[in-house]
Amino acid sequence: MPKEIEIEFKNMLSAEEFSRLLQAFHLDEGDFTLQHNDYFDTPLFSLKAQHAALRIREKEGKCKLTLKQPGAFGLIETHQNIRPDEAEAIRNGRGIPGGEVQNALAGLNIDMSQLKMLGRLSTKRAEILYRDGRLAFDHSFYGTKEDYELEYEAPEAIEGEKTFLDLLNRFGIPKRPTDNKIKRLMNELSHL
Repeated sequence: MPKEIEIEFKNMLSAEEFSRLLQAFHLDEGDFTLQHNDYFDTPLFSLKAQHAALRIREKEGKCKLTLKQPGAFGLIETHQNIRPDEAEAIRNGRGIPGGEVQNALAGLNIDMSQLKMLGRLSTKRAEILYRDGRLAFDHSFYGTKEDYELEYEAPEAIEGEKTFLDLLNRFGIPKRPTDNKIKRLMNELSHL
């Protein structure tokens, strides 16, 4: 499916909170997979200006190009599977392959010849089904930083938020403002 609406809730965690959640959900190192997220924008941050983000996610030898942009009830994600050589071409500024993502970028009037790789954020992620959605336990590395995050992807916003807040309360974890991964990466890169 090349397009989907993403409704998700996020919360930053301390290392101790992350460890407690892993124990409670019986997760260990073998449950995690490593993924690399490479983020792109133009020198004038044309995507950021439209509250959009473009990334390549590399996981288990497969690459997926994703454009995220605001929608009425969450983010609209446009996905396109790409070959590793196409991913490398994008990283090196040699263009976006034809397909759904290229079409969506054109719809945003993005000059694709100006796209540059901003940086890489790597995440060790474990995922489980939880209630009507999916929980993701993320340990991310970027620049000189590492952080811990809990994400809950839900099929519906109101019940999803209630489920997520109930889970945080159950484990005594305060609700914290949580920037998305690209913003955290950009904040870190601005300090290097």
